[in-house]
Amino acid sequence: MPEKGKGGRSGKSGELTVDEKYSQWKSLVPILYDWLANHNLVWPSLSCRWGPVLEQATYKSRQRLYLVPNTLVIANVEVVKPRVAAAEHISQFNEEARSPFVKKFKTIIHPGEVNRIRELPQNSNIVATHTDSPDILTGHQENAEFALAMCSCEPLVLSGGKDKLVVLWSIHDHVSTLATEPGSGKPVSAGSNIKSAAKTGDGNNGNADSPSLGARGIYKGHDDTVEDVQFCPTSAQQFCSVGDDSCLILWDTRIGLDPVMKVEKAHDADLHCVDWNPHDENLILTGSADNSIHMFDRRNLTTSGVGSPVHKFQGHSDPVLCVQWSPHNRSVFGSAAEDGLLNIWDYERVGKMQAESGTKLSEYPAGLFFKHAGHRDKVVDFHWNSTDPWTFVSVSDDCSSSAGGGTLQMWRIIDLLYRPEDEVLAELDKFRSHVTTCPPV
Repeated sequence: MPEKGKGGRSGKSGELTVDEKYSQWKSLVPILYDWLANHNLVWPSLSCRWGPVLEQATYKSRQRLYLVPNTLVIANVEVVKPRVAAAEHISQFNEEARSPFVKKFKTIIHPGEVNRIRELPQNSNIVATHTDSPDILTGHQENAEFALAMCSCEPLVLSGGKDKLVVLWSIHDHVSTLATEPGSGKPVSAGSNIKSAAKTGDGNNGNADSPSLGARGIYKGHDDTVEDVQFCPTSAQQFCSVGDDSCLILWDTRIGLDPVMKVEKAHDADLHCVDWNPHDENLILTGSADNSIHMFDRRNLTTSGVGSPVHKFQGHSDPVLCVQWSPHNRSVFGSAAEDGLLNIWDYERVGKMQAESGTKLSEYPAGLFFKHAGHRDKVVDFHWNSTDPWTFVSVSDDCSSSAGGGTLQMWRIIDLLYRPEDEVLAELDKFRSHVTTCPPV
C-alpha cells in the first residue's frame, strides 16, 4: 500500500491521491477563505497557540504566536484584517517557502523535545510547556508528554501522563520563579516535565536554575495513560481528564482526590483529547481513536458512571487528535485528526441539517459546516484566535510532502459561510444586476 503523504492511493477504487486532494483544495481557497498564510517549518511543531495582540493598524494587526519545533519559538505574526486580502492573492503561496507574515522573535531552548504549550489567561507573559526533560514541577512518576491545561480563573497548572496520574500545581506557590523581569514584558516558561526557562540574552534563551515546585494534588483514577486534561471554565476546583483507558473522569478538589464522576466507556477506543465549553459549563467534548467526537452533558451523568453522549459527530476517517470549542460561539467547535482535516462543527445545526438533507449521518455528517483540507498529513494541533473570530492557526506533521519538517497555516473562513443566511442573501442580491448583465465568457 502506498505511503500516506507520498501522493499514492489508499487502495480504494477511485479515491483521490493526497496531492490530488490538496490541488483540489487549493483551487477553492479564494472562495472559501478571507485570508490564508502558509509557512513551511524546518522542524514539525506538535503544538501552536496565539499570544497577545501587540499592535493594531488599519489593515492588519501584529500578534504573538507560540510554536514548539523542539524548542519554544515565539514569533510575531502579521494578521490581515477581514475583507482586506484580495481573492487572487490568497492562494498564491509557495508550499516550500516561509511566509512573510511570520517573523521569529525569540527562541527559548529546552532540554528534550517540547510537545505541548499552554498560556496562562491571567498573564500573557507566562506559558507552560511539556517536555521530556527532568521535572521542575514535580509529582509525576513517568513522562507527562501531552496532557496540559491552564486554569482561566486562577494561576493553576494541570497535567497528566503515562503514570496514569493527574497532577495539579499552583503558580502562586512559587510565583517568583515564573514571574517576568520587572517592566520587561518578556515571557518565561514552565514545564512538567514542565521546564522553567528565563531570558539570558536578546537571541536564544538558556535555562535558568529554578527550584522544583511540589504538587497541590495528585489524582488517581485512570487505568492507562492520561492523554488530555481540562479545567472547568468557571471553576478552579473542577477539571476533567481523558485517557487510553477510554474513560472520561470529572474531578473536584473540594471533595478530595478521588473521581467525582467516571464514564467508563466514553468511546470505543483510546481518548486523545477533551475540551470544556467556555459558554456552557455542562458541555464537554471528547475526541478518540475511534475517529469520532462525543459531546457529553454532565447533568446526564450519574455517580455510577452511566451516561450517553448528547451527540456523536462522525466526520473523520482517522483518529481525532484535538478538539476545541470556539471562544466566540456557544455551539461551534473544531476538531483535528490524523486524516489531515480540521473540521468546524455547529451542534445547533445537527437537527436542521438532518431534516433538510434527508440523508443518513454516514453520508452527510450532521453539524459539519466547514472542512479545512490544507494540510497533507495529520493535523496535530490548532487554536482559535480569541480576538479575531473565525481565524485559526494549525500545524501538521507532513514533512514528507511539504519539503520541510511540517506546515504552519493561519487562515480565516470567508464570512459568507457562517453569517446568517438572510444577511448573506441580501448582500449577494446587491450583485444580481451585475451578474445577470455581464456578457457570457
